[in-house]
Amino acid sequence: MTGLLSILSAFGLSTAAGLNAYIPLLTIGLLARYTDLVRLNAPYDVVAHPVFLLVVAVLTLLDLIGDKIPAVDHALHLAGMVISPAAGAIVFLAANSSTGAVDPVLAAVCGILAAGATHIGRSAVRPVATATTGGTANPVISAIEDVTSLLVSFLAVVAPVLAVAALALFVIVAVRGIRRIQHRRRTSPHS
Repeated sequence: MTGLLSILSAFGLSTAAGLNAYIPLLTIGLLARYTDLVRLNAPYDVVAHPVFLLVVAVLTLLDLIGDKIPAVDHALHLAGMVISPAAGAIVFLAANSSTGAVDPVLAAVCGILAAGATHIGRSAVRPVATATTGGTANPVISAIEDVTSLLVSFLAVVAPVLAVAALALFVIVAVRGIRRIQHRRRTSPHS
């Protein structure tokens, strides 16, 4: 059972990295450093090193601010095409390091795919939100992504099954929201 929970945790963390690359890294690093909830084996224990945590904290802050600005968020999403999958691979490998339930190469690929797919979906939604709201919805959507990333990251560690359920709920809500926006655009008299 521990192996399965480790895999669910790793998938939750890497998927959360697709919403915000830095929050899962910071979450797992802080929990590994200051609690007994996370145990990271070498070389992934570097995620809990104070210098690593400081750098990730600064990047998190910059991303939290920059992603609320319509022109800047698109540039961050472009950079995120590389950063998010890399963060996804790192958190998947780190989460898997204590049990070794998944081969490291497969773990890295899973992390890249989970974070990359989530980031691509996120990046596809933002231009629609920008176009339909003139950018006014971007800060709200960004905040929802950040809170979801934090919630899923924490749940992935303490309750991996709930993390997967939260991700499923997020996808359902996002798909319904996109469909609603598309429906409004099609039925709007200005289209």
